[in-house]
Amino acid sequence: VQLQASGGGLVQPGGSLRLSCAASGFTSEFHIMGWYRQAPGKQREMVALFSNLGSEEYRDSVEGRFFISGDNAKGTVSLQMNDLKPEDTAVYYCNALRIGESNSWGQGTLVTVSS
Repeated sequence: VQLQASGGGLVQPGGSLRLSCAASGFTSEFHIMGWYRQAPGKQREMVALFSNLGSEEYRDSVEGRFFISGDNAKGTVSLQMNDLKPEDTAVYYCNALRIGESNSWGQGTLVTVSS
């Protein structure tokens, strides 16, 4: 499985960005797809996830500002990020999980929030 992410960039505080990710080389629906991020000097952390059962989960600090969408069967996941803050600056990674089978990561896309 390969994941290709796009959409990062430089944005001013309060601005918006949309990240997209598409999977290839898979044959079965993913159980969970989502986004993680890693800021310099920090551990990778979960940002937002959604499951093939329809549930969603968000990191507290992005709740109400970030919105995840996608299609587990088609292997696509997007993250709409609004009201961005400097603390959102990080490399963002998309992830696709088939429990017990595979856990795949995209190459990462840099989001920089700065004036």
